[in-house]
Amino acid sequence: MQRRDFIKGVGAGSLAVGALSGGMRSAHAKAEYSWKMVTTWPKNFPGLGTGANNLAALIGEMSGGRIEVKVFGAGELVPAFEIFDAVSRGTAEMGHGSAYYWKGKSEAAQFFSTVPFGLTAQEMNGWIYHGGGMELWTELYAQFGLVPAPAGNTGVQMGGWFNKEINSVEDLKGLKMRIPGLGGEVLARAGGTPVNLPGGELFTALQNGTIDATEWVGPYNDLAFGLYKAAKYYYYPGWHEPGTILEAMINKKVYDGLPADLQSIVMNACKVVNQDMLAEYTARNPVALQTLITKHNVDLRRFPNDVILKLRALSDEVVAEIAQKDEFSSKVYSSYKKFLSQSKEWSGIGELTYLQARDQA
Repeated sequence: MQRRDFIKGVGAGSLAVGALSGGMRSAHAKAEYSWKMVTTWPKNFPGLGTGANNLAALIGEMSGGRIEVKVFGAGELVPAFEIFDAVSRGTAEMGHGSAYYWKGKSEAAQFFSTVPFGLTAQEMNGWIYHGGGMELWTELYAQFGLVPAPAGNTGVQMGGWFNKEINSVEDLKGLKMRIPGLGGEVLARAGGTPVNLPGGELFTALQNGTIDATEWVGPYNDLAFGLYKAAKYYYYPGWHEPGTILEAMINKKVYDGLPADLQSIVMNACKVVNQDMLAEYTARNPVALQTLITKHNVDLRRFPNDVILKLRALSDEVVAEIAQKDEFSSKVYSSYKKFLSQSKEWSGIGELTYLQARDQA
């Protein structure tokens, strides 16, 4: 089923429920609420930008046209890294980004995006929806006048594009790399220099030597950005982002002013898009990776074991220190750590052993 048909199907189902509870509204009826959605992504960028577009369309269709959402890419209304403040103060009603960009607002925000060597996409959904994560996230964002929701996931990412080989831990020292969030803190601890750049600036920065390396997402997005033209080596695994949540944030006053049915529609639209984006990356990444290797002769490499082990040790230090910075970060860390411990045991018995068995000759 194509995404558009899928979205229409969900919208039709929602409208049918609406008919039972008070009458069908025309999908072309004049909007009762006109929203602006600002994003951290380039306009219409595959996966991330189109995920924001799909969310806006789905909210419109599920609401029968009662909510109309216009999407603005990074820099169109506000710069990429200013969307949190823009939605908080009401310049826009809604935003689409990822919570690790807002560590300057709260260190705890990063747990609701991704943690190095932490939860996978499936495990993140488990923690958020059924493990207490959503309650903590809601409590945190309420302090800034926002309501959060998962609205996409990239799955495990790639380690990044490098203009020099990484053969040992020593090669990380002095490395200027675009890498946000906790991953950036880990790189700094290893002697590198993390740089936080929006996606639209990565290619030029890598090509002209402003940075030595960059991570972005994975093959699907990296191919679209043409990063293979700016760097020679493509490393894996994506230790820093094992299952990155993309978020929707809604101005709390605007959300609280919606009737209950529209609040439900907005939140359930986010759930649909959250699942759909992960499915898209699962389908697109393998094809894009083969294109990068066979058509563009990309040099695909695995990080050496000693590098992975060092990064893992430093990650444990960084994450534990974040938990000690304030009471709320400690509370979030405790919840996350407990869920990770439980999930690792089951994932090792279930997912890991199955994959090993499937791949046995």
